[in-house]
Amino acid sequence: MIKVFVAGVLTLLVGLFSAPTWAVLTIEITEGQDTGIPIAVVPFQFQGQQRPNVDIRNIVSADLYRSGRFLSLPPGDFLSRPSDPDQVRFKDWRLIKAEALVIGRVSELGNDHYEVSFYLYNVFKEKLLAGYRWTVGSSQLRQVAHQVSDYIYEALTGIPGAFDTRIAYVTVEKDASNTRQYQLMVADSDGHNAQQILRTNFPVLSPAWAPDGKRLAYVSFASRTSGAMIWVQDVETGERRKLLQEKGTASAPAWSADGRRLALRLSRDGNHDIYILDVAASRLTRLTKHPGIDTEPAWSPNGRYLVFTSDRSGRPHIFRISAAGGPVQRLTRVGRENAGASYSPNGKHLVMVTNQGNGDQIGVFYTGNKQLTVLTDGPLDDSPTYSPNGAMIMYATQRGNQGVLAAVSADGRIKQILRLHQGEVRE
Repeated sequence: MIKVFVAGVLTLLVGLFSAPTWAVLTIEITEGQDTGIPIAVVPFQFQGQQRPNVDIRNIVSADLYRSGRFLSLPPGDFLSRPSDPDQVRFKDWRLIKAEALVIGRVSELGNDHYEVSFYLYNVFKEKLLAGYRWTVGSSQLRQVAHQVSDYIYEALTGIPGAFDTRIAYVTVEKDASNTRQYQLMVADSDGHNAQQILRTNFPVLSPAWAPDGKRLAYVSFASRTSGAMIWVQDVETGERRKLLQEKGTASAPAWSADGRRLALRLSRDGNHDIYILDVAASRLTRLTKHPGIDTEPAWSPNGRYLVFTSDRSGRPHIFRISAAGGPVQRLTRVGRENAGASYSPNGKHLVMVTNQGNGDQIGVFYTGNKQLTVLTDGPLDDSPTYSPNGAMIMYATQRGNQGVLAAVSADGRIKQILRLHQGEVRE
């Protein structure tokens, strides 16, 4: 997941590229707890003739619940429905035990533009915590709703929100001739506004966001005998650049925090090792050299280290090396196998695929005390990645015979499935 836009002023105009919708993802909450901050999100009052088909209140409420940090109170319990600050009676909200209150308004301006305003209150202190206003086109209303959620999340938890983000994933489906079609897709964090970035007859592997949120690195093939190619593609314009073509295999490109380098796994000289690729100069530097298989590199947030998967100890486990090279340190010893690790945004944790003898599950490894906590049930969970604020983890898994996206809160309390209506998800 990658942060794409957050409003920083009271009044702003948002205009983003909009591409066709190609697929639909539907979120299904599979496990949750009715705990967290009780919050009342009042339906936003509409003023105008043509009501938009985006319900900001429902989007905000769903965002907050999915985070596992909030208990969204049902509108049927509300004793009043204010839309302006002078209409708020805090007693109404204390009676239903709401600790926070969100009110807002959507006003039609004409020419397919709307003004959206919202206010967030601490009910017991009777204090305004945030108030913002946007002027946007109808196509940006969903994004505004996610930004409202981000402001609420940060104001009440002290942690930046990550609802106004995008996800990248690979889908596969069969066409009329029974040929597999692979698609690289981008969607909002809640699965809406899915856009096709690439469609090909050959596998697409390891999509990875650049830190600027504008580019994706991935692996693909031109034919069955072409060897692997590393591409970087601009998400908005579709322009792509081939950085590297290998006679053998390549996988798992991972961006450095400055966006200048990619760590990746290459098979050269009959060996699988970690390399660093200078993106601008297309220059390779070999980082590891071992008879074992080294793969799936990931950078630390400060850019000083990389973690990677290696079977040099017998079974796959997680190791760490300085980005400048040097000795390798084994990190994980808990569990039968551990793989596919990446850092949390604060650098204190690693999310990874762990096998404790009961299939592949998603676990969080605490670098301080070397403990590992399993968050999911498996047995075919894969490709975990943190949201930009570290509060959620997205991964690929299987439900029945179908590949789907899934997400779990970092504390394991909230689990959700993003189901693709056509085809299945690979990564």
